[in-house]
Amino acid sequence: MSVRREVGRAVRSTLVLWVVVAILYPLAMVAFGQLVFPYQANGSLLRNAQGQVVGSALIGQPFTSDQYFNSRPSTTNYSTVEPSKDTTGILKTGISGASNLAPSNPALLDRIKGKSDSDPKKAIEGDIPRLQKAGVRPTEDLVYTSGSSLDPHIRPEGAQAQIERVAKARGIQTSQLEELINQNTDGRFLGIFGEPGVNVLKLNLALDVLKPAS
Repeated sequence: MSVRREVGRAVRSTLVLWVVVAILYPLAMVAFGQLVFPYQANGSLLRNAQGQVVGSALIGQPFTSDQYFNSRPSTTNYSTVEPSKDTTGILKTGISGASNLAPSNPALLDRIKGKSDSDPKKAIEGDIPRLQKAGVRPTEDLVYTSGSSLDPHIRPEGAQAQIERVAKARGIQTSQLEELINQNTDGRFLGIFGEPGVNVLKLNLALDVLKPAS
């Protein structure tokens, strides 16, 4: 068997494999995803009442207004880029990362508990005093950040702790908000994995279309 024939066979095999694994297989997976799981394949995008895309169910967003259920803290505030300087559109995807601060780290304690100082510029209002001032009972997920800093969920207890504040700001009955939280609570995966969670963006989108009870 000649060397030329062996080389030709190797080249043809390489080309066939390249076409199969680099072109046909990816295209088949894309088509399968679009046909069977179009919502997930396109980024799990969420739309408001006007049909505009406002985010993804997989990536958290910062909510700080009293009229909305607030998200859990983020080490990067869900992005390290200021909106006015977002020339590359990085705010559309977010930046993931944890602080890696130990529980005894002074920076973490200052952020959670606050820091008083004779110089107002050096004083820090901690998350716990801020929540208590707003009438919200601090829960773990309203104080501690997630490992990714992009977690879109809070625990049902974290959402329920904010009911009084949101109800007062919107003039809505607390029972309506309790029902809304129950409707937007995701159970454990397959009934056994993980813990129940509330997607904050989904909850706030539902909140925007909720009308006060007559």
